Amino acid sequence: MSFLFGSRSSKTFKPKKSLPEGSHQYELLKHAEATLGSGNLRMAVMLPEGEDLNEWVAVNTVDFFNQINMLYGTITDFCTEESCPVMSAGPKYEYHWADGTNIKKPIKCSAPKYIDYLMTWVQDQLDDETLFPSKIGVPFPKNFMSVAKTILKRLFRVYAHIYHQHFDSVIQLQEEAHLNTSFKHFIFFVQEFNLIDRREQAPLQELIEKLTSKDR
Repeated sequence: MSFLFGSRSSKTFKPKKSLPEGSHQYELLKHAEATLGSGNLRMAVMLPEGEDLNEWVAVNTVDFFNQINMLYGTITDFCTEESCPVMSAGPKYEYHWADGTNIKKPIKCSAPKYIDYLMTWVQDQLDDETLFPSKIGVPFPKNFMSVAKTILKRLFRVYAHIYHQHFDSVIQLQEEAHLNTSFKHFIFFVQEFNLIDRREQAPLQELIEKLTSKDR
């Protein structure tokens, strides 16, 4: 979670998304951070007793956006039009961008451009009160879970790109422990609630098995 990063790197790729202090979602985030501090990630991702699944997924999705934002922010100097002319995760996987509204037909673009499109799109979803209501008593829309799944599927691609194309830079910056802990938390969360199709996880399948095998 965000607290893992402390104040070591205040550079984020996009502005950090905050939950309103004192709100129920803010309290849920604090609960998640406390359980995460115990070190048991499998337990930390479980739905707290009596809580709403949509709200739990919403709070964690915002937090993963902030984590990835910070992680990608640390390596933007290395992820350039020249170094990454296509958005890829190793030689077998290439991603083309489409959001269904502004860009309907998938376009091939550089990794920094793709990630900029992706993070801006995610931010727009998180800021939409009809999709991610922050006020108590405002219901989540019927399509909330499918939107959350699309957000998490796309955020996974940023992890995949960082691991495949920039892991040397991550090591050089001594951020690999942060990256691994963040990704492990992310994977345990999406596995717990079946939020990302296994085929989408293929670019990092070996790593996922390695990170999760010790905690089965």
